[in-house]
Amino acid sequence: MTHTNRRTFLGALALGAGGLAAPRALAAADDGHAAGYDVAPSAKYLPTIPRKSGEPLKFTAALDKGPIKATSGGWARDTTTRQLPIATDIAGAHLFINPGGAREMHWHNSAEWAFVLGGHCQITAVDPAGEVEVANLAPGDLWYFPRSHGHAIQTLGTEPCHAVLAFDDGLYGEHGTFGISDWMSRFDVTELAQAYGVEQAWLADIPKGETYIMQGPVIPRDGTQARAERPLDRARSHRFPLLAQKPRESSAGGTIHIASAREFPMATTMTTLLLKLKPGAMHQPHWHANASEWHYVMQGRAKITLFGTDKLMASAELGPGDSAYIPRGCGHSVKNVGDGECELVGVLNAPEYQESNLWDWFSKAPRHLLANNFAMSEDRVPRFSGPSPTIVAAR
Repeated sequence: MTHTNRRTFLGALALGAGGLAAPRALAAADDGHAAGYDVAPSAKYLPTIPRKSGEPLKFTAALDKGPIKATSGGWARDTTTRQLPIATDIAGAHLFINPGGAREMHWHNSAEWAFVLGGHCQITAVDPAGEVEVANLAPGDLWYFPRSHGHAIQTLGTEPCHAVLAFDDGLYGEHGTFGISDWMSRFDVTELAQAYGVEQAWLADIPKGETYIMQGPVIPRDGTQARAERPLDRARSHRFPLLAQKPRESSAGGTIHIASAREFPMATTMTTLLLKLKPGAMHQPHWHANASEWHYVMQGRAKITLFGTDKLMASAELGPGDSAYIPRGCGHSVKNVGDGECELVGVLNAPEYQESNLWDWFSKAPRHLLANNFAMSEDRVPRFSGPSPTIVAAR
C-alpha cells in the first residue's frame, strides 16, 4: 500500500470510529494532503506551472496552392479536414468561373457560404418548398445556401467571377455533394423519360459524367438573362450585400464588417467576418465561446497567434491565398505585419457573433484580483477603462 493510500485508509477508519475530528489530525503539514475533511496547505509549490512542450498546432493551410479540380468553364480548389486535420467543422474553397461558365445545379448535406472576390455572377436557388430565387451579385456580396437548397452560379459579363467559399462541415464533399449532371448521367434513360415526360433521344444527349463547371456563351451584364432576376425579400434571400453595409466597428486601426443571422436571416449556421487592418494594427486577443472560425487572406500579410488546446501556442504569418482555422474557445489575435492594408474574410459556424476578450477582464475585474493573478502589488496594475478596443492601431 502506498503512503498516500495508507493515510487515506487510516483516515477513513478514524472517521468511522470517532467522528470528524480524527481525520484532520492526520493532515501532513507540508504536502497539501486532502481526504474528506483532511486538508492542509502545502509548503512545497512551484512559482509557476512549467509550460508544456510539444509541437505547436498546425492551424493554417495554403488554400490557393492546393490541387485544382477544373472542367471547361472554370475550376475550384478546397481545404478540408484531409489537408488540415484540426478543421473538423469548417472547410474552405476557392471557386473560379470563366466568362460564360456556370457551376451546375447541385446541393450539399452542409450549408454553403461565399464572398464574391471579383467579377459578377447570377445565383439561382430553389428551396425544399420549390420557391426559386434568381439574384445578381457583385464583388463584396455574399451568398448562402442552406443544406439541401439546390443552387447554381453563372458568371455575368466578360470578366471571370471568383469567390471564396466555406462549408459548415470539414468533409463537406465526402459527406454529400450532389450534382444534376452526375446523377442524371447515371440514371436509366427509360425511367427518366417516364419521370419527366420527355423523349429518350433528348436524354441520350446528356453528357456521360459530371460537367461540374461548364463553358457556355457569355451572358452580358446588361442583357436579357442578367435582367431576369427574381430576388426574394430580405428575410428569405440567399444574397446579402455585405460591403454596402456600414462596418460593425471602425477605428484608427481598421474596420470589421459582421453579417450574422440578424443581418442576413438566411444564414442560420454561419456568421461572416470581414476584417481590414491598417499597417501595424491588430484585432486584439480574443476568443469565441460559440463557434470555430475560418479565415482567408485576400490582401496583405497577417500574423495570427493561437493559444490552442492543451495550452500550446502557435503563430503563423499568412499572405494572399492562405487560410487559417481557429477552434472554438481558443484564444487568438490577428495583426497586420505588412506595409499595406491587410484584408481577411471568413466565417464562424454559428448564427450569432460572440467575442470574448481580455480587455473586459482587465477593465472590469477587481484590481486586487488582477494584482494576485499577475503576482504584483495592486499599485503596479495599470488602469484599464472605457469600451473594448476591438481593433488596436499601431503604436
